[in-house]
Formats: sequence, structure tokens, C-alpha cells
Amino acid sequence: MSQIQTITAALRQSVSQQIYGKEAVIDKVLAALLCGGHVLLNDIPGTGKTTLARSLAQSLDAQFHRIQFTPDLLPSDLLGVSIPDTKSGTFVFRKGPVFTQILLADEINRAAPRTQSALLECMEEHQVTVDGNTYPLSAPFFVIATQNPVEMSGTFPLPEAQLDRFLLCLSLGYPAREQELELLARKAPPAPPKPVVTAGELLAAQQELHGVTVSPAVQAYIADLAEASRTQEQIQLGLSTRGMLSLLDVSRAMAAIHGRDYVIPDDIKEIAPDCMSHRMVLRGGAWDSSAQECRKVVQELLAHVPVPKETQWN
Repeated sequence: MSQIQTITAALRQSVSQQIYGKEAVIDKVLAALLCGGHVLLNDIPGTGKTTLARSLAQSLDAQFHRIQFTPDLLPSDLLGVSIPDTKSGTFVFRKGPVFTQILLADEINRAAPRTQSALLECMEEHQVTVDGNTYPLSAPFFVIATQNPVEMSGTFPLPEAQLDRFLLCLSLGYPAREQELELLARKAPPAPPKPVVTAGELLAAQQELHGVTVSPAVQAYIADLAEASRTQEQIQLGLSTRGMLSLLDVSRAMAAIHGRDYVIPDDIKEIAPDCMSHRMVLRGGAWDSSAQECRKVVQELLAHVPVPKETQWN
């Protein structure tokens, strides 16, 4: 796991120069990046969502595009459009900003549903289909979306299928008092990060992640969590099979970041609320408004589902 630890340490240090005291959240974003998943940053204004996304993109030597989502944004503004070529008499496809490696979808819930859903194929299949033609996206392809759960006027809640495409839903929250004092004391904002990891190094680390093993007992623990979420009285819609597999993948990444080549239950407990809660619906609750309550329910599940013995971990 040396390659994974090397690049995650470099990225963590670089991003931490911009976002103070949020190393745990940064590690979770890096875990999603290693898995080839995507991240939704759901938090109030002014907590550093866009700064975190931009800092990570600047720390990677990879292509980066930022899209400000607005109500009048069209799918073609994301994906691209075919335009007539007067010389050849044919249509030529002009690629949109989604053809990148790191995509920041800022305030994603301000766009109309049909524009939001234009990202579905990109996020799941890493490709774009326009006018019957399919165009592959570059690897790695990583979407970091942000949304503000407070200012809901004029916004469009993400549909269930869209939320399920995000590996993790994270919240930065307020920094500790010590970090806020550091921010107040600095004489000038830090310089923008310089690339510390190349796209090739990241792809190599993603391949190394396949070497992280998950014992049958730990796999059964993940399955038990999924089953418990489906039978919990408070939950109307529990964890899907895709969500269960996502939990397995991101647990591997957390284990590798911690320097192990096998997953332990603590890896699952650390990441489960961020991986499970946005995929579940409380009884009588809306998909998006129940997310915080679902986190509490996930914590209860983690407290009650039996944990495998240490001798069964690897």
C-alpha cells in the first residue's frame, strides 16, 4: 500500500494548506477518488466546499473544469453539441466541459432535473452519448458536486438515481476554534496549491487498491448492515445492492489509507454513515430531507449489528 499512502499523504498535506482542521473529511474525499467514485459536499454556505474541491483539483496534475449550475443550464451546456461544418457539409461534435478529469459541479441542485440527469451516464459509465454517438471520458474521471441544504428556494432536489451515483455524501461543518483563530491570524491567503500527484500516479494507486482483501467474515458484516437497514422500522428504503458494493469498495480505500492491506470493521464504521445515509429514505420523509436523520439511524445500526472477531479480519 506504499503507493496509496504516498499519494494520499501528498494530497492531504496540499489540500490542508487551504482547508484547516478537516483532515478526516479530506481522507474520505481521497478514498472516493481512489475508488473511482464521486462525492457530494452538502453543507451550509461559507464552510469551504468549493475551496476543498478546487484545492484537490489543483493538487492533481489533471484536467479540471468547474461548472456553475443555474436554472437555465441545458444538458448540451454540459455534454457538448453537434454543430454544422460548412466545409465538409457534416455535423461536428464540440465537446462540453464534462470532458475533463476533475469536474466541479458547483451548486448542482440549482439546475433543472433534466440537466442534473445528463450527468448520470457520465458518472456511471464514464462516457457521453450525443446524437447516437458515444464518446469515452478520460481516466480518471471524478465529480465533486456541492449543494446548499439551507437555501432551497429555486432549487431542484437531486433525484434518487442521481444521489445513488455519489459514493459519499460529506459535510465539512464549522472548523474548531483553534483553526478559526489560525484563519484570523494569517496575513494573506495561502497561495494556490501546485500539482503534487500526476494522473498516472493516481491510476496506478487505483490499481493497487485491488490488492486490499476483505475476509468472508467482514463481507458478512457488510451484508448484515445492508440487511439491517432494510428491516429497520424507521427506514422505508434501505441500502441497495449497489450501495452495499460501494461500501465494500470505499472500505478498501480507507484501509489502504490507514496502511493496511485488509479491511477491518473500524474502516466500515468510519465510512458507513457517509456512504449509506443519502441512499436511504425514512418512513414519511423526503429523500433529501431525511439524510441527517438517516445518519443517526446508521449509527444505531452500527451499534447493534454484531462485529466479527479480530481473528476473522484477514
